[in-house]
Amino acid sequence: QVQLVESGGGLVQAGGSLRLSCATSGITRSIKAIGWYRQAAEKERELVADITRGGSRNYVDSVKGRFTISRDNAKNTVYLQMNSLKPEDTAVYYCNARGYDGRYLGVWGQGTLVTVSS
Repeated sequence: QVQLVESGGGLVQAGGSLRLSCATSGITRSIKAIGWYRQAAEKERELVADITRGGSRNYVDSVKGRFTISRDNAKNTVYLQMNSLKPEDTAVYYCNARGYDGRYLGVWGQGTLVTVSS
């Protein structure tokens, strides 16, 4: 019911910046929040940041002050601005939507790879 396509990953040196984009479509009225998730090698997927329909934002402690989640409602797009990148940020980044019942509304895709070199 909800389609999401993430993009914007790449290779960047430590201290650099990237902006990820998550384009959404489908039955977007069912979305309570959109989040950015990441999965590093040999690690479990974790929530990095999310933004609710009401505009509330949450961040995992490790990215606070460095990452900013935002949205452009006209473009149905959510962004993740990542500054001061660290090698520890290296991961495949995914976006997904959660419904009001907390369930994921999108299908986990291939994500976009962020590689931060030291």
